[in-house]
Amino acid sequence: MTTIDAVSRGLMLDSLKEYAKRRIPFDCIRELDRENEFPAEILKEMYDPGVLGVHLLLIPREHGGLGGGTVDIYRVCEALARIDLGIATSVFATFLGTDPLRVGGTEAQQRKWMRKIAEEKLLVAYGATEADAGSDLVNLRTRAEQVVKNGKLAGYKITGNKQWISNGGVADLYTILALAPGGPSWFLVERDATGFSANKHEDKHGIRLSNTAGLSLDDVYVPADQLIGEVEGQGLQQAQAVFGYTRLMVAAFGMGAGCEALETAVRYSQQRIQGGGPLSQKQGYTHKLIVPHAVALEASRAYIHAIALRLDGEEHGLQTEGAIGKYYATEAGNNAAEDAIQALGGYGYTRDFPVEKIKRDVKIACIYEGTNEIMEMTIYRGRWQEHLKSRGQYYIGMAAELDALHAQNANVGADSAALGLRALARILEDCRAQRLTRHQNVTFKLGELIAAAEVAANFCKTAAAKEYNEGVRMDRACCEAMSRVCARETAFDVASQGIKLVLGAGTGSAAELSQAVSLVEIEDRQRGVTEDKDLIAAKLNETFRPR
Repeated sequence: MTTIDAVSRGLMLDSLKEYAKRRIPFDCIRELDRENEFPAEILKEMYDPGVLGVHLLLIPREHGGLGGGTVDIYRVCEALARIDLGIATSVFATFLGTDPLRVGGTEAQQRKWMRKIAEEKLLVAYGATEADAGSDLVNLRTRAEQVVKNGKLAGYKITGNKQWISNGGVADLYTILALAPGGPSWFLVERDATGFSANKHEDKHGIRLSNTAGLSLDDVYVPADQLIGEVEGQGLQQAQAVFGYTRLMVAAFGMGAGCEALETAVRYSQQRIQGGGPLSQKQGYTHKLIVPHAVALEASRAYIHAIALRLDGEEHGLQTEGAIGKYYATEAGNNAAEDAIQALGGYGYTRDFPVEKIKRDVKIACIYEGTNEIMEMTIYRGRWQEHLKSRGQYYIGMAAELDALHAQNANVGADSAALGLRALARILEDCRAQRLTRHQNVTFKLGELIAAAEVAANFCKTAAAKEYNEGVRMDRACCEAMSRVCARETAFDVASQGIKLVLGAGTGSAAELSQAVSLVEIEDRQRGVTEDKDLIAAKLNETFRPR
């Protein structure tokens, strides 16, 4: 995948921030949120190449776009989420809607439709979800019947209903997944097609600036050349081909929204005097409501960036990695927003302050593009296969890499992360030996522990890198402290929760299992965590000064 150079990307992000400050300040966003109103004029303006041309990012240069890569797009997704997650969702819907065309369209289809989207500033929607299908696209009920004229396939008539479609009521062009005779297939449907209609705009808990509507298709005719790829039965493969990428973008949403909430709380804490001093100087505030979320969000950033670089390096799929990023970052963002409300007290609970809205908005990132429960299952399935294929050595090998890293740099907690990975390997092996994965709650919990362990391992690598990149915001000392905290606490969580999981669903001796996962050694690694958290809190206060 092509990318934009770092200077151009920086200019693009600066332009987006300046546009938001001038055109969509918080008072405007708050009013649109109250009215549950989609800002059509603002979206069209953002799509105007003379203003931002944000939709051009995913369109190849040969078709009139900017040809952005994964790093470019996740950075823009993060920036959009900091402005408003509803607007971010509307832009992302166009990105998502073009994906089937981008990965599965013929050269002629891409040339025609990508250029049309670019030049006519079209809003696009991705029509996959149905009431009875949800994340399970196999249970499609929307049907596409062949229309044959003079012995040749002329087109299709599509009948069915879609639900929870972002941009559903406002898009100009729709990619619709339907069951054709040859299997699930994507079709391009234009807004004015006979028999096609959008339902009411949903009255949602959050992302109220994003239009969400169901779609009704009643014998909607589309020509044969609007079957994406012009071969039936490729729809699920085309959807799955980009799950690693699209879920990474939702991860950036969670991370961006969470960072905005966290920074609001940090700035507030420096001005709020309590008990003779600012809250920013009180451990009971910083070490509970601020620092843990700062660590999780920076770990998320490092992981998202690392996977984005791999995708830009032409690694394909990475579905498990995309699921890990999406699960970890959206949980981190949701938790950060929750505690930001607590951090602001009564102010945080009012609509005059943005954290209340961020919390309502960011929850959707844990739900759409596959719920986080689906992510836990996806993560478990992907890594369970690796555990079995490697005869239990998958995480042992990863731990050895971290031992080597610790020998080179003892400041990032790689030794603790290695202990956590070895504990994870043992927990997985106990689950295999006792056939504990027959319990669904065990598989969900394994997905959670796997995600945490892999994100912590990656954070150590990022913190130890000789050259810093966009996956890091803090200086080296703070980044290393964050990595140490993440590694130590993750190792403890993996070991202790893993023991609880095995004993709760199976059999064995608690003492023997504790020894097998090196619980005492992991506990000993917790020394110095409070000092590291003090350092992190001080750096956050220095970095995010009141505006």
